[in-house]
Order: sequence, then C-alpha cells, then structure tokens
Amino acid sequence: MNRHRTAASVLMAAGALIAGALTAAAPSAAADSPASFQQQHTQGFWTAERMRGAAPLDVTAAPGTGRAPAAATAAPTAIAPTAASAAAASPASFPQAGGAWTGGGAVVKTSGRVFFTFGDRTASCSGDSITSANGSTVITAGHCVKYQGTWHTNWIFVPGYENGNAPYGQWSATKTFATDQWAASEDMNMDVGLAVVAPLNGQKLSQAVGAQGILFNGGYNKKMYSFGFPAAAPYDGTKLVYCSGNTGKDFLLTKDHGLGCNMTGGSSGGPWFQDFNEATGLGTQVSVNSFGYTFLPNRMFGPYFGNEAKAAYDKAQNS
Repeated sequence: MNRHRTAASVLMAAGALIAGALTAAAPSAAADSPASFQQQHTQGFWTAERMRGAAPLDVTAAPGTGRAPAAATAAPTAIAPTAASAAAASPASFPQAGGAWTGGGAVVKTSGRVFFTFGDRTASCSGDSITSANGSTVITAGHCVKYQGTWHTNWIFVPGYENGNAPYGQWSATKTFATDQWAASEDMNMDVGLAVVAPLNGQKLSQAVGAQGILFNGGYNKKMYSFGFPAAAPYDGTKLVYCSGNTGKDFLLTKDHGLGCNMTGGSSGGPWFQDFNEATGLGTQVSVNSFGYTFLPNRMFGPYFGNEAKAAYDKAQNS
C-alpha cells in the first residue's frame, strides 16, 4: 500500500493492502448469486515464475456507506480449530510491529498466499485455512476475491508458500464468496472474502494442513496477532510475517479493529488471532488484514467479524 497518497474528496481515503496500480477490468461471467462466484481455471497457470511475479497492486479505497457490523454485544459464536502440526520454538515477541515469523507451529501451514488474475494482471493476497463443515474453506479479505465490481479468476491458495514453492500444494478454488455488503458496494466495514477449494491428492484442505478456529461477535480491545505475506517494499513476499499488540476500535471512518503493524501490499486477507498460542501456532481468528490510512503509517485495520461475516462464512462452509 502506498501510504503517501493525498486525501480523496472530503474524506481521507484508505489504502487497501493489495499491491501495484490497477485498471478496472470488464465484469467476469455472472455468478450464481450476487455474493459468490463459480471459479474457472487454466490448468498449470500458476508456475513458480508467475507466483514470484504476481504484483502487490496499489489500490485506494474509501469506506462505504453500508450497514455497520453487528454490535459487540451480540452473542458470540466460536468455532474451534482443527488439529494441526506440532509445536516448534516461538519468537515470544509481544508487541511486534512487523517481523518474520520464526516460531513454527500450526500457523505456518494454515496461512499462505492467495494468487488470482484481475483482468490481464496477476496479483497476490494472503489467506488462512479455517475450520468448516466442508473442511475446505479459506478466509481472506473481500477485495482479494472481488474488486471494482469484478470477481477475480484463476484463484488459488498456497499454504506455507516458500518463494515460488508450494510445499503443501496449490489449492484451486471452486467457488469464492464475499459478505453481501462487500459484493454489493465494496463497503470497507465488510471487507471479508472466502473460498472453497477442491480436494488435492485425495485430501481436503483441513486434513492436509489443519485449520484455525474462528470467532464472530467477539468484541474489541484484545491482544491480537496478525499474519500475512507482504510483498511490497520493504518486504518481498517470500516470508510469513507477523505483528502483535493490543488492538483498538477505529475511531475514524470504520468499525474495524486497529493494530500497530508495518505490513505492506500482499498481506491483505492474512489472519488476525486472539488467544494466540505462540508455542502451538493456534489461535481464534477474529479478523483479516484489510487496509491502512495514508495519514496513519504503520497501523493496520481489519474488519469486525459480526453477523454479516458469519453469514458469508456459513454460505462458504456449507457449499
């Protein structure tokens, strides 16, 4: 994200964390519902070279005017994690404004890079495997599945991405989803997207890499950890990066969580966890990397997972 842009119209614009400059593309083929898209793929499209070359695209966005997320007083809904890999030594660093994750644990398998095409361009985001009824659900940011009215195509998830390598395989989306509010108006309050991925080598995603738990209507002002694969300078997309700290509620233009974090373009869609255990790499996901204000450098914002996010999750996990 370019944090040096000027204000847009009356309101200060927010920079979404996908990377480079985009030109709006013609709308993709119609989806079977306004908030989902049946994916199409070109076999063998995502070579190591294409993955390395997928640019973090620089997008400027202002918060929409759709409904605000459900109030923090709504009844919380929690989904427990799926068993994942054994623990490894952890960095034990809190707070952390941004650094490579060296701790191992489940998060190095459940988190990964997302690759897709937008018009004639290739781009990247981040995502996370979450526990679901179908065992095949990835959660990311809304703008990582649809942007400027167009659903992205050739969408894949690469858990544990390693500089062009896919140690746990490339997982192709069969269908992508967004909150109704993001699909309709790209409301920054509701910047949540999901994908259902096809089985690979006879396994579902959660069987192969595990899956994190998720919580809806969990409230604000928590200790959280954020993860992603930032690909814009000073990062290069080759490492899993994390931030940690005490979060607060955005007091400006959205109802989002805010966290001190210097991650850049390409980290969009990476998971935010509360109750994160550095030893096991397991946590409860409560948001995703979404955007940063140009006038507040080194601070990341992520949407509140309320009833709207829960509805999108339910559509995906039951697909």
